[in-house]
Amino acid sequence: MRACALDYAGAWDHNLPLIEFAYNNSHQASIGMALFEALYGRCCRTPVCWNEVGEREPSKVDLVDQTIGINKTIRKRLQAAQSRQKSYADNRKRPLEFEIGDHLFLKVSALKGSIRFGQKGKLSSRFIGPFEVLQKVGSVAYRLASPSSLQGIHDVFHVSSIRKYVPDLDHVI
Repeated sequence: MRACALDYAGAWDHNLPLIEFAYNNSHQASIGMALFEALYGRCCRTPVCWNEVGEREPSKVDLVDQTIGINKTIRKRLQAAQSRQKSYADNRKRPLEFEIGDHLFLKVSALKGSIRFGQKGKLSSRFIGPFEVLQKVGSVAYRLASPSSLQGIHDVFHVSSIRKYVPDLDHVI
């Protein structure tokens, strides 16, 4: 909405229904269709969505043409904002693959006042382990061999919470 509101600085509240209309009728990559189509099971049928001009009243032609122009501008701005956000998210993604038998560190979330995996305090380590990979579960999850101290914790972890262990002769396990 911010991407469209900057274009209509003085009258952004006047065009808010058109921004909402354009958003609800634009293709969403996550669901593979427009929100209107997902909700109602059919495409939106309004004069603004019609590509071919049929018979219209001459007095309404300018209003519909103006609305179509504003709708196209709003869709361009929304598409630019979505692609910009996607590029930011894609920069952080890393394809992580581990083999069975590799050793991994498990990330321990540092929450204030909480004890997680037996660790507490500001200066406690962020990772525990290393643990051996027993099995690949799905495309982004791994089953780790956990010690008896982590008995009550599920042994399958997402790749975002594990890091590869690089063996070091100075490291004492």
